[in-house]
Amino acid sequence: MRNERIQSLIKLSHELGVEERGLAILGEGNTSAKIDDQTFLVKASGTSLSTLTENDVVECRFDKVLPLLDKDELTDVDVDRVLLDARVDKNARKPSVETIFHAYLLTLPGINFVGHTHSITVCQIVSSPRAREFAENRLAPDEIVCCGVASVYVPYTDPGLYLAKAIRAHTEEFIRKYQRQPRLILMQNHGMIALGPTWQSVLATSLMAEKAARIFLGASLLGGPTFLPKDTILRIAGRPDELYRQRAMGL
Repeated sequence: MRNERIQSLIKLSHELGVEERGLAILGEGNTSAKIDDQTFLVKASGTSLSTLTENDVVECRFDKVLPLLDKDELTDVDVDRVLLDARVDKNARKPSVETIFHAYLLTLPGINFVGHTHSITVCQIVSSPRAREFAENRLAPDEIVCCGVASVYVPYTDPGLYLAKAIRAHTEEFIRKYQRQPRLILMQNHGMIALGPTWQSVLATSLMAEKAARIFLGASLLGGPTFLPKDTILRIAGRPDELYRQRAMGL
């Protein structure tokens, strides 16, 4: 399982790091994968998605990272110390600063992979006054299939522990409201997070979110956008043919 997850995580990272897609450049973004209930893999700090290797992946313990979410007033030095201690191999590289939210999201039922990117088009929207509007609505059936009935929206919070706390709070609120897991999280003035059962599902969600963002921007120039009605979104999300497509695409 471990080696298979490492190879899948590297594939996902390389796909998300293709520069022409505009999802991440240089050292932007990070990825993770669950191994089992004890440990998970996460991209090392300072590495690039497009060139990620096995040596750039760090295995961490859930029981070391997750308690951070219930701590208050920790310094950056305190957090760094815990993240370094969470490494299974003490000679491994330093885990990404976003390891905490990866650990939380990988505990959600059925979630095995997480991909965080700074999509250019999505960032244009989440850096605007219309960010929440984009997050809470849908424009087309394929966006529903790949990105879910809505996205979790997280107002700007500094990266690290406090962002992880905000992501947990808004994700739990989303689950209570919609009675389902999110597929996409949008963070104001920051970027997006895709999560799913397979690396292919995370890639599909990321690519569809980028496409939806382009459509949103184009429609806004033409007097729109015109969103799908809420009852239509829920009906499409539950249609047998769409559920079949999700399974066929590993979503």
